[in-house]
Amino acid sequence: MKFRLCAAALVAVSLTVPALPVLADDHEEFVVVNEEVGVPVFPYDITDKPYKIVGPVSAGVRKATIFSKEPSQDKIYNEVWERGEKMGADAVVNVTYGESKVSLDSWGKTRALGIAIRFLTEEEIAAGVEGETAPAPETFDKDMFKDANKKPQDD
Repeated sequence: MKFRLCAAALVAVSLTVPALPVLADDHEEFVVVNEEVGVPVFPYDITDKPYKIVGPVSAGVRKATIFSKEPSQDKIYNEVWERGEKMGADAVVNVTYGESKVSLDSWGKTRALGIAIRFLTEEEIAAGVEGETAPAPETFDKDMFKDANKKPQDD
């Protein structure tokens, strides 16, 4: 009798409680990842793995109101990664950003810049394809980022 009562209670509870999501790591498998932020975005260059440059990445993260806090590094890096991923990148390196700046259309916007890269495959390395080196942040200029966030055309 106790078993039936417990079983009935368990069934009743399972029907009334909404299904909870399964606790699983839903992150994609990245070739490399910045452990601090959980995405493959880095403030420095990667020198231990050969790559080709996909293109420049530019992202702006806006504050909701004048009283909102500055965007966190996590939020900025996630925005940069979203743009880099759309370009077909494996990572974004040499990312730099500054303080929020107020403008006519924003209470504050933080601009982030970086270089999207794609790691060479084993076949490319075996075929002798040379890796590239991303420009350092101190060499970034406006002209370099005028065509930012564009997916490269296949040759």
